[in-house]
Amino acid sequence: MRPLRRRVPVVLAAGALLAAVTPATAGHADAPVSNRSSLKQDLCYQIVTDRFHNGDSGNDNPSKSPNLFDSGKSNWKKYWGGDLAGVQQKLTYLKNMGVTSVWISPHVDNVDVPVVYGGVTNTGYHGFWTRDFKRTEEHFGSLTDFDNLIAAAHAQGIKVIMDWAPNHTSPASSEDASFADNGALYNDGTLVGKYGSDSASLFHHNGGITNYDDRYQAQYLNMADLADLEQQNPTVNAIAKDAAKYWMDRGVDGVRVDAVKHMTPGWQQSWADTMQAHKDTTLFGEWYLGSQSDPTYADNVRFANDSGISVLDFYMNIAMRNAFAYGGSMTALDAAVTKTGTDYKYPGNLVTFLDNHDMPRFLTANNDNGKLHQALAFMMTLRGTPCVFYGTEQYLHNDTSGGGDPWNRPMMPGFDENTTAFRELQKLSALRQSNPALAYGTHQQRWINDNVYIYERKFGTDVVLTAINKGTTAQSVSGLYTAMPAGSYGDQLDGLLGGSGITVTSGSGGNNPVTTFSLGAGQTAVWSYKAAEPAAPVVGSVGPTLTRTGNTITVEGRGFGTSGTLKVGGVTATTTSWTANRIVATVPAGVVAGAAAVTVTTSGGTSAGYNVTNLSGAQVPVTFTVNNAPSTNWGDGIYLTGSVAELGNWSTNKSIAIGPLLAPNYPNWFTTASVPACSTIQFKFIKITSGGAVTWESGSNHSYTTPCSGTGSTTVSWQY
Repeated sequence: MRPLRRRVPVVLAAGALLAAVTPATAGHADAPVSNRSSLKQDLCYQIVTDRFHNGDSGNDNPSKSPNLFDSGKSNWKKYWGGDLAGVQQKLTYLKNMGVTSVWISPHVDNVDVPVVYGGVTNTGYHGFWTRDFKRTEEHFGSLTDFDNLIAAAHAQGIKVIMDWAPNHTSPASSEDASFADNGALYNDGTLVGKYGSDSASLFHHNGGITNYDDRYQAQYLNMADLADLEQQNPTVNAIAKDAAKYWMDRGVDGVRVDAVKHMTPGWQQSWADTMQAHKDTTLFGEWYLGSQSDPTYADNVRFANDSGISVLDFYMNIAMRNAFAYGGSMTALDAAVTKTGTDYKYPGNLVTFLDNHDMPRFLTANNDNGKLHQALAFMMTLRGTPCVFYGTEQYLHNDTSGGGDPWNRPMMPGFDENTTAFRELQKLSALRQSNPALAYGTHQQRWINDNVYIYERKFGTDVVLTAINKGTTAQSVSGLYTAMPAGSYGDQLDGLLGGSGITVTSGSGGNNPVTTFSLGAGQTAVWSYKAAEPAAPVVGSVGPTLTRTGNTITVEGRGFGTSGTLKVGGVTATTTSWTANRIVATVPAGVVAGAAAVTVTTSGGTSAGYNVTNLSGAQVPVTFTVNNAPSTNWGDGIYLTGSVAELGNWSTNKSIAIGPLLAPNYPNWFTTASVPACSTIQFKFIKITSGGAVTWESGSNHSYTTPCSGTGSTTVSWQY
């Protein structure tokens, strides 16, 4: 969720009742859906559950939390009746559109009482004011309703992505313990504690964020008045991990993690490891970027590269809206593709979007359906997983007060399967599933000016060529080359957006001339070539990208044949499934921790390696503190490095060592890192100046034996 700007001061409080963390059990077999560990071929559809469809009016005004429902839909901060049953009832509509994964609002139990601001009742209709991570929200339905949705979605070949918000509970006031529910945290129905009576230190009590670009404030202060959880607290750590596993056991296929910018990367990597060891899955998070020059962009990239949790592609979201909604140039859009393709280690794992629940809808920014169609075509043929916000295909928007929260969350107006946007998504989703160039391919600009962008996605010898003219005049396209072989190609959109066929003649070096053609004003066309199965294997995806011995990985690509050898870091893995395009294997023992290349060998040859990160073992989050560190100037930082891959293997590179550390009590610095459990590790702190000069601590290495479970901490003084 995007940070709210309402801030309430926070003070320390004492006296809480701490309930024991009780394990939850579930025994639900996975439905036969496609690869859980990757969304690269998918069309994702984000649903604000309360605003989608009312499938069961019996849960509109539940006795557990009465009077939070508005049947007249005049209070946009109350529940309006959408529920899990409503999503289930519209699965055929979604399947017909080409949707293969649905991302639903947080479905867990939210605050039961009104949260009143300025005399207006607010509720947890959006799902982000959690009360109990192991219970369903009664306005959305029962546990049976949740199970039914999962089963029905899987029967339709649709994955279910849950939204998970372990950063905080609900609004609380340091000045009034009776405000709302005082940030109460329950565990499977048992009260664990409240914000205003927090002797167990479940929450942070450091005030509200005033600078969202400050690392310490972002991770350890409250977003607005939301009670900020302390993930290093053993109880909170256990609940956040055990509850997520509980829902995975009920059939959830992937997790979108809320507010990843506001939790420590170290704790989140340990959480990701816990999830992947339990069940291979897709993880992506929300790291909000306010602009393409956001000061936290580099931290966001490193998080996506290292944590095992990919991110929603805010950088590309801004670039797409600039190009298609605000009249920006196609050259700037192409530059954004190049930058993100270079910066992110796994650009294909990014989740792309035109709008979401935290920003005005695209049509509020520019009420032009033609521009929306162009933007959708671009997003559907770009690297990463396209995720469409509910109602986009019905041209849904409300422009009141600029169309932001809550006006960007109207009730779904209908389910017309004949809109141009619906049919466009339907056609391009089918292409994403049939031509692996869109799932795994490289991106090459082939022809461009301010209004026209023609680019090629290529995987092996499979090619998809897309041409978009967002201008108001036709463009004669000459001098265009493509890797598609000589021949004639029809528009994969069947002329829906005005496009037509092209003719390709023979050239050389993968540059075959396209006969000059005219791309009309506002027109878009997509052309596709899929080659025969190659003789040699080509790997396009491995997931998860953060793994360890005994975990499941899924390798996708082409030319795998019916058998062969799969290696991880040079060590042969045991395979449990092998088809021409997908191999499922278990990471073998003996793989060196750190970057490990996954290769496939068949009688046709050996593929290029696809690097994943192999962990040293099961992970625990440990807080490392160094007191009395050397003085620093602006741009300098204190970093942590050590004897295991998770601590950088003694690297002094800023992008590999852990850091920069945080110093709210300068000159004392700290960080939370994910490290192997039950292990004795050695470490030191280093100072790296803005110019790159490195100063090591003197003396012997520090030594610490990590806990076998839970969380840990160690504090040392800088050795001079």
